Formats: sequence, C-alpha cells, structure tokens
Amino acid sequence: MKILDRIALVLVIIGALNWGGVGLFGFDCVAFFCGGQMAILSRVIYSLVGIAGLWCITLLFREDGDA
Repeated sequence: MKILDRIALVLVIIGALNWGGVGLFGFDCVAFFCGGQMAILSRVIYSLVGIAGLWCITLLFREDGDA
C-alpha cells in the first residue's frame, strides 16, 4: 500500500471517529482541541479529512495489483 493511501486511511479513520463522537455524544473532538469549528486549524483538518475521503474512493476501483 502506498504511503499516500495509508495517510488518507488514517485521516478517514480520524474523521469517522470524530463523526461518531458527534453522532453519539454531541462532542466534536476536532473543534474541542483546535479552538472551535470555525478556527483555521479545525477547518484545515476538516478539509484534509474530506480530501482523504475522496482519495479513498479510488481504493474501491483499483485492481488488486495496484493497491
């Protein structure tokens, strides 16, 4: 697995855990640790997680030898 794929997967897992926290407990870890939802660092993290999610879509369509 390429390093970019691993980074994307880690970011997607972080995003999934964050959304799980929001859904189950109403607690946004990223906003808590980065100074609120509209803080620049939070927005950067949210953007990176979103881009990583788009990248991970490509994992579904790759041949076995490509991954």
